[in-house]
Amino acid sequence: MKAILAEIDVNAPIPTDEHNKQYYYIKKMQTVLREEELKLGHKVTACINTFGCQMNARDSEKLIGILEHIGYEVTEDETADLVIYNTCTVRDNANQRVYGRLGFLHSMKKKNPEKKIALCGCMMQEPSVIEKIQKSYSFVNLIFGTHNIFKFAELLYTMYSSDRMVIDIWEDTDKIVEDLPVERKYPFKSGINIMFGCNNFCSYCIVPYVRGRERSRNPKDIIREIEQLVAEGVVEVMLLGQNVNSYGKNLEEPMTFAQLLQEVEKIEGLERIRFMTSHPKDLSDELIEVMKNSKKICKHLHLPLQSGSTRILKEMNRRYTKEQYLALAKKIREEIPDISLTTDIIVGFPGETSEDVEETISVVKEVQYDNAFTFIYSKRTGTPAAAMENQVPEDVVKEGFDKLLKVVQETARSRVGRMQGQIQAALVEEMNEHDTSLVTGRLSNNTIVHFPGDESLIGKIVDVKLTECHGFYYTGEMI
Repeated sequence: MKAILAEIDVNAPIPTDEHNKQYYYIKKMQTVLREEELKLGHKVTACINTFGCQMNARDSEKLIGILEHIGYEVTEDETADLVIYNTCTVRDNANQRVYGRLGFLHSMKKKNPEKKIALCGCMMQEPSVIEKIQKSYSFVNLIFGTHNIFKFAELLYTMYSSDRMVIDIWEDTDKIVEDLPVERKYPFKSGINIMFGCNNFCSYCIVPYVRGRERSRNPKDIIREIEQLVAEGVVEVMLLGQNVNSYGKNLEEPMTFAQLLQEVEKIEGLERIRFMTSHPKDLSDELIEVMKNSKKICKHLHLPLQSGSTRILKEMNRRYTKEQYLALAKKIREEIPDISLTTDIIVGFPGETSEDVEETISVVKEVQYDNAFTFIYSKRTGTPAAAMENQVPEDVVKEGFDKLLKVVQETARSRVGRMQGQIQAALVEEMNEHDTSLVTGRLSNNTIVHFPGDESLIGKIVDVKLTECHGFYYTGEMI
């Protein structure tokens, strides 16, 4: 990075190549930041607060990487000179959390007018949100969306050069710009974007409207990035996409997701491969076969159900039936008996009845998920479901949700406990939060285990005997 920046002349014309252009602005921002430090009398600090999914977390790593190369001191304290909210908008409560935090930041900015506030992520792709922020939160300095995160250094330069709110939102794009600085949370594992956007248009979901249409990265670029990560000490990667099963369909030379996995598996030094999320309608026999025969792909598959009612699934535009989902889950279990299946379920979708909830519960009992993430339906303006007339009353939704959650917890505890007494490989991720004599590791099937150890084990894969199951996690001892 230092070598790249050393070659850039900030007095020369702005480069036309997007990568060089952003490095140009990183170097320009270094000068701006030195001026800020002189004005403020201290090293300029920045804080990123991330809301939402793994893709948002990966985006924040990119933002932090750029901030650190510019020269910011990155902190978790929102008293920082620059505060960035990387937002989620899948559910309304995520939006409300951001508005609440903005009120808190406003009081801080009144005391410190030099404080800068930036908003990015999925929530910023909603026109109604931009209007509300312009009207009610005019103290915000910078707003940008999901398609142009790579422009972060350029947008920061514009923000510091302007006394107005800077808004840079793209409605859609087919542009993919990677290979910019990234600061990973963990040195031994990393998320990798293999595609962006979604073409499914589930009737309740706002993601296709804020993340755009599907765009797959070139497989050679993905492989090169993973090889570089492995050279830096990464042993586990998580391949990320809104629907990884549809990877490669828009490439000039089409490649299936299963084929990409086979190429990733060839990378020497890489120990584990994870991925999410998989849409049931696109999960192929080819993928099951690749997972079955792989020595590196983790024994965990996240397969969102959303509802066990075929009628509701049709209204959700999920494009599979209850019977098709059950047949797929059965096939996966038969081919990969030791796999862990997890899922997402929504309760309270418009028109859902108690009978529909019972059908969902019947699927949970039959599939026996290792874990299920259950959500109360959130009405998202702009989606077809939001305009449906038969919205379910809150008390009815709560009753169905509680009933489902009880079954989910009972079946998951039973399923997770099946490994008690076994010896399993665990990637040690961190020191235990509650007991410093323990470390916390993750099994191939995504189950957590706590066992005696020290910091020297972090980032290593070790064999652990699972001595006792505690519902959703284990305690054990290293072998």
